[in-house]
This record gives sequence, C-alpha cells and structure tokens, in this order.
Amino acid sequence: MLKALSFSVPGKRTLLSLTGLLVLIGLWSLGTRWLQQDIGLAGLLGPEETFQNLFSLLADNQLTVHTLTSMKRVLIGLFLAMLIGIPVGLAIGSSRTLENSTSSAFQFLRMISPLSWMPIAVMIFGIGDAPIYFLLTFAAVWPIILNTAAGVKQLDKKWLMLAKSLSATRWELLSRIIMPGILGHILTGARLAIGIIWIVLVPCEMLGVSSGLGYFILDTRDRLAYSELMAVIVLIGALGFMLDTIAQKLYQRWTHTPQT
Repeated sequence: MLKALSFSVPGKRTLLSLTGLLVLIGLWSLGTRWLQQDIGLAGLLGPEETFQNLFSLLADNQLTVHTLTSMKRVLIGLFLAMLIGIPVGLAIGSSRTLENSTSSAFQFLRMISPLSWMPIAVMIFGIGDAPIYFLLTFAAVWPIILNTAAGVKQLDKKWLMLAKSLSATRWELLSRIIMPGILGHILTGARLAIGIIWIVLVPCEMLGVSSGLGYFILDTRDRLAYSELMAVIVLIGALGFMLDTIAQKLYQRWTHTPQT
C-alpha cells in the first residue's frame, strides 16, 4: 500500500502541473482573441501560430546558434559570478569586521539595476560579448556572496575548533570542512543567480550583438514576425525552466532534500 502511495504522489504532482499549463495556454488563447477585436496583428500571437512557428524554427535549425550562444553566455556569467562571489563570501562570513565594513556598500550596489549599467558597460568594454559578461556577472554575484557568507556563519564552530586542534592547515580546513559544509548554500546562491542571469540576458543581448535569443527577438520585431517572436518567448521560458530544474536537482542531490 505504501509503495502504491509513493507512486501516486509524483503522478498527482505531474497531473497538477500539466493542468496548470493547460489553464495558462487557455487564458493565453482567450487573451489573444480578445485583443484581436481591436488589434488585428494580435491574432499572430495565439498559441496555435506560436507553436507552429516554434516547431518550424527548431526543425529548420534556425534557433540552434542563437540558443547555444545564449547558453554559453549564461554559463560564463555564472562562472565569473561564482569565481568572484565565493571567495568574497568566504571572507565576509569569516570576518565580522569585514562584514560590517562592506554590508552597506554591497547592499547599495546590489539594489542598482544591472540594466542601468548598460551604457557605461558599452562605453568601457565596447560592442560585443564583454559588456554582456560584465552585466550578467554584476547581476549574479550578489546572491552567491550573500549565501556563501550565510553558510560560513552557520558552520558548527566545534568542527573548526576540532580541526585546528588537530593542526589542520588552512587548505585542509577549507577543502574538508568549510566547503563541504557550505556547498548547499552555494548551490542555493547559484540557483538564484541563474534565475537572475536568465532574466537579464535577453535585454543584454540587445546591445548590438548579432546572435542570441535577445537579438533574435529584435530581429523578429523588425520583420513584424510576431508569431516567431512569441515562439522565441516560449523557448526562453522553457530553457529557463530547464536551467532552474537542473539547479534544483543538484541542490536536492547534495543536501539529500526530498522533493516536495
């Protein structure tokens, strides 16, 4: 009986998720039909036209380069944010003085929209991928810093004292106690960072580059290909959902957290 129940819970969860998606598509269809009464082009934004164009774009391999380019920018932006954020978070979490001296400055910088730096990023780095990487890194570094610092502060001090009493080196302390102990917090920060990067990515790819999903949206707008535009929007949502799911699974696997 318990075995049958364990299989029914995931099935029920999947059914509810599919029901929610179907309701969303239904509201989408109703909304486009309502808009079509006043705006003729709104008919091109409907689900049927969107999914037909999405299938055609994928079948004709027109989105492969743009998708791979966007995913590459996401991974590089996340890597740079972690490369900066983890050491800074470790330092802040280990030093109360450093935390107090940087808290106000970091909170001030964190509340500035990354997109507001776009003109300055272009002026400094020029046109191309460099300003995009800067903006993505700036947007994603804060949740990694904050979660890493929180993880360090929540470590059991007895483990650190025990390691020091056994004459552990700084590298042994970091690699065998601190990093394993805070990896769950780092993964939480990475998951939040991925969500932020994915949101900021599309407007960043409108900075004069010639590839990427954000660029393709501008191209479809200029060509008045609104069905293709909606198709790319759906693809962006699906890819973002996939990235978040992967990050969630990694977190659950490391922390042994059961799926709810």
